[in-house]
Amino acid sequence: MPSDTVLNVLGALSSARKLPPVILIAGQHAFLREYALSALARRLAAEGFSYRSLQISAAGDLAALVDEVRGSDLFAPKRLIACRVLRSYRERAGANEPEGEDTSSSGRGTDSALAEAVAEAAPPNHLVLLYERDNAPAKVRRAAEAAGLVINCPRPFDNQLPRYAQLFARAEGFAISPRAAEMLVSRHGGDLAAVANALSRLAITAEPGATLEAADLNETGSARLPELFEIAESLAAGRTSACMTQLARALASGRDPVEILSLEVVPTLRRMMMAASMMAARKGAAEIAAAMGFGPSSPLATRAIEGARRFGPVRLAETYARAAGLDRDFKNGVIKGRSEALSALVLDLMADERRPQAER
Repeated sequence: MPSDTVLNVLGALSSARKLPPVILIAGQHAFLREYALSALARRLAAEGFSYRSLQISAAGDLAALVDEVRGSDLFAPKRLIACRVLRSYRERAGANEPEGEDTSSSGRGTDSALAEAVAEAAPPNHLVLLYERDNAPAKVRRAAEAAGLVINCPRPFDNQLPRYAQLFARAEGFAISPRAAEMLVSRHGGDLAAVANALSRLAITAEPGATLEAADLNETGSARLPELFEIAESLAAGRTSACMTQLARALASGRDPVEILSLEVVPTLRRMMMAASMMAARKGAAEIAAAMGFGPSSPLATRAIEGARRFGPVRLAETYARAAGLDRDFKNGVIKGRSEALSALVLDLMADERRPQAER
């Protein structure tokens, strides 16, 4: 079976398709490697497999793993053997050896012995190898490709992040709409661990099988405090009521107005100003996103372009200059009523969304 990406594998786990007897996981993204292993373990545990976990570090070799794969167990006829080959074992292998392979004398603890055991693996048992590295040793990888599946865990592209969010939600027993997935991604950026953690918290109160919309993420409770960057998202999207409500809650909970201004309001205005100026120069969305350092499908770039169209360059420039002045006066102690001044700034920007015909 050829190599596949973790995105495709996670999408297929909910189907009734049988898993191959050998699965090798490797790649750059540490969280995706561990998430893939956990997802496979949950699937096989639900099918009645006994879970065996091993760990190979600098202090040992592969002999215990080879023995476990080739051995049998009268009390566990169906076994899932999950082994993590840690980074320290790779470093011990030697920098001069190709791809960090163990080329020591033949024996039960070498990569050659493991490759032979992988080639001999057969149902009903399953072997899952996780390498804390970009690639597994070549001979082990070739054997895994011939006997089963190799899962690559690269760093995801921006346009893949919403799909990951939807797959994480499905694993928790509910679904989220595309708009809700984009909201989670824009809130947490490319931090997939934070996205998965947020969905795990939502699973506590979500109805099994329900589909959550963007509004459900914003209003999971009347007393819920807004998370970081929610205010910035509502500001860019032009949601006046939501933005003012989130701002009021954040200030009431004790968040510093200087922090909100510096981390959420000013960067959002800066991105929208950049988008507005490049749109005036007839630049496309991909060029605007690249200038901001984002991918062509980045939700942050999309929000900036939408905000630039909504507010227009003139009003954005005026508000940005005012925000910069507020930031300076806050830090110099000139303004005492910081909460009121920040609220007035946001309200003035969003109070009138009418734009001149030339800016439409």
